[in-house]
Amino acid sequence: MPRPSLNADIAMLASGRALFAEHGCVGLSVRAVAEHAGVNPGLFHYHFGSKDQFLRTVLQSLYEEMFEQLSGAAHVAGAPLQRLRGVLILIGQFLLEHGPQVGRIWSDAGNGVPVAVAFVQNNAPRHLDLVTGLLEEADQAGELAPLAPMQRMAFLMGAVAAPILVVGRLTGLPLGGALPAGQLVSDVLSSEAIEARVDLALMALRIQKGTIQ
Repeated sequence: MPRPSLNADIAMLASGRALFAEHGCVGLSVRAVAEHAGVNPGLFHYHFGSKDQFLRTVLQSLYEEMFEQLSGAAHVAGAPLQRLRGVLILIGQFLLEHGPQVGRIWSDAGNGVPVAVAFVQNNAPRHLDLVTGLLEEADQAGELAPLAPMQRMAFLMGAVAAPILVVGRLTGLPLGGALPAGQLVSDVLSSEAIEARVDLALMALRIQKGTIQ
């Protein structure tokens, strides 16, 4: 029997991305994915075999798109801190675009969902190793003020990632005039805001050595 068109699995993967943030690993159903993609539910098992394999494919494809960009930015020519700046901005931009999915992955992993736990265990070290490696290069080049390596990492992730994940959730709440959604977006969730926080964070790490050139 001829293999069904690849358009069906491509459509289902796109639907998986679109629905994942709302439903997570547990709530995302085969029927919901098939209906969203406009394909016969029988094609789901034909292409992916199981729901867990489908989830692994959805999450891994999303991650690989980000990691390819991060790896490229980490290995261009230039000083370690300048390359690190590019990596951190890309991480921020990825979270800006995919924050709900990332939040759901961490939530599912925290709840012990096996697919999410395995995904985090397999992938989180990869981009953190890129950041750690660039920090080590900068340290060896004498570009950083003395600070424990994990303290540097925690500070950078707190400055770059945390505001996006936290404020991204606040914008959906009825907070009134105290925290206007429009201002939160422009001041915290814009590309310009991400770049400003990255620059401030890197300046703080090398405060005794001057500013980034």
